[in-house]
Amino acid sequence: MAKLPKLTGKELAKIVLKLDFVFDHQTGSHMVFKHQDGRKTTIPHHSGEEIGPGLLIKIIKYDLKISREKFFELLK
Repeated sequence: MAKLPKLTGKELAKIVLKLDFVFDHQTGSHMVFKHQDGRKTTIPHHSGEEIGPGLLIKIIKYDLKISREKFFELLK
């Protein structure tokens, strides 16, 4: 299986928006996105910092509820 890319919060937010999530609000340096089906995710936005692989897996698997393959398709 391919290795997950290193992404910033802003880059991950662009992918989340492609999945029809909508920006809801920001609390400090954390952006909250919601989907009309009830899913939601919180993405840290610390300028210049990349999201760690553990958190990225958690967001993909539990918050976005998509496969890694679908995630890699959205990266293109």
